[in-house]
Amino acid sequence: MRLKRNVLSVTLAVLSGAVCLGAQEHHHTGATEAAPGGHLGQVSFSNSCAPAAEAPLNQGVALLHSFQYEASDLAFKRAAAQDPDCAIAYWGQAMTLWHGLWERPQAASLATGHDEVQKAESLKAKTAREREYIAAAAAFYQDDSKLEYAARAMAYSKAMGQVHQHYLEDGDAAAFYALSLIDLPAHGAADLANRENAIAILNTLFAAEPDHPGAAHYLIHACDTPELASQGLDAARRYAKIAPDSAHALHMPSHIFTRLGLWQESIASNIASAAAAAEATKMHLGDEHYQLHAMTFLEYAYLQIGQNAAAQQVIDDVTSVPGVTTGEIEHTQAAFRATYALETHDWKMAAALEPPSGAPGVQQMTWWARAIGAARSGDVAGARSDVDKLAGATAAAHAQSKKEGYDVSGEKSIDQLEAEAWLAWAEGRHDDGLATLRAAADREDREGVDSLTMPAREMLGDMLMESNQPAAAVTAYQTALKESPNRRDGVHGQELATRAAGQPAARSTPSGGSK
Repeated sequence: MRLKRNVLSVTLAVLSGAVCLGAQEHHHTGATEAAPGGHLGQVSFSNSCAPAAEAPLNQGVALLHSFQYEASDLAFKRAAAQDPDCAIAYWGQAMTLWHGLWERPQAASLATGHDEVQKAESLKAKTAREREYIAAAAAFYQDDSKLEYAARAMAYSKAMGQVHQHYLEDGDAAAFYALSLIDLPAHGAADLANRENAIAILNTLFAAEPDHPGAAHYLIHACDTPELASQGLDAARRYAKIAPDSAHALHMPSHIFTRLGLWQESIASNIASAAAAAEATKMHLGDEHYQLHAMTFLEYAYLQIGQNAAAQQVIDDVTSVPGVTTGEIEHTQAAFRATYALETHDWKMAAALEPPSGAPGVQQMTWWARAIGAARSGDVAGARSDVDKLAGATAAAHAQSKKEGYDVSGEKSIDQLEAEAWLAWAEGRHDDGLATLRAAADREDREGVDSLTMPAREMLGDMLMESNQPAAAVTAYQTALKESPNRRDGVHGQELATRAAGQPAARSTPSGGSK
């Protein structure tokens, strides 16, 4: 995982809130039940609990499908209060502690999740289906401090796959199994195979239950890669309509819009998400992280259509986010300013960025931007110093990540290679610079280009232009635009390189347009 993704993807917290679950057929009464307020899609989670627990159980599952973990936990607790013998309510509480696509659960969460699963098991759910759900959670929350995350995730996925096969009509089982495939630690072909398997399952569910929140949400996550993004466009355009009162549902479509270069749709998505998140925070139904995350995508989209003043306003608006702490303001604005400086090619601004205080992990992006900015503005000594500081910050961050159970490559980071390439260029070692940047681009192509970054292949195009190789630059820009469509710098660079090479003008989608 690239360091820029770690910094830019501000850790999401939970947006609480009530939801309307639509028609919910309960095995006791067959009555229609609805939770008060809002909309979060249609969920009908069959259970053997008391009828009074039905509404909060469905609400908890619906919230769980939209990653609103804190609110989901409260709903499952309400279900347990209505029926203390409702085993599946404790399964739900355990599942809200596992934020698979966001972060790895640490020791305290694993211990609490284990306790909740034990409580669920002790109550001996009345149906085989519920017992299988609980057994799948138990496979993840095994009481073994030495068991690595990958083994837990694999055990859970295998168990959830069995639940799915045993109950093919169960849309929630299909959704949770597909999500487990996306979350499996895998790279390259293995990751692609897992995603494609998940997409097949979710497409079937989406066709059968078009208002199921997990179907649309998880399809977006499964398709959040350059080669798969187009397959998630329908789900992206549906999810916000399925769950219009969820800040996360309003934001998630922009993952696909960003992958496809649909900047205006991304802007609209994140403006709506930020507003919903701010309102929820003011009502004590959520916190600031959803809004900050939406603002990350919003700034990036504004920069891609040349609305720099609007992007700067996003940076300024961080200070007025409800509930934001002083540390969050500093760290978020530092990341936003680095993005702004590099995307606008203001190399002197980038070179002068102030790293935020705190852990090395939050400083990495600043040192990376400073190193490139210093090198590209001719400050060789400054670039050399910043390259060294980037290496130190990255090493410290990697050590912390290993402690938290993340897989960390022993290879030099792509960002480090980019910084070193531009330093070599500034020092006059042009061949070394090109070779290093080409190696960074090749590796990024293999590992996947992050959706909120300046691609290494695009940087290679810039460096090739600097070295008066416009024909080679055209090829680099074209390759970069295939994985990061409609990026402003890539489109502009390709136009300049094409003219310089005397080639016919390339046809491209206007920035911010639809495809």
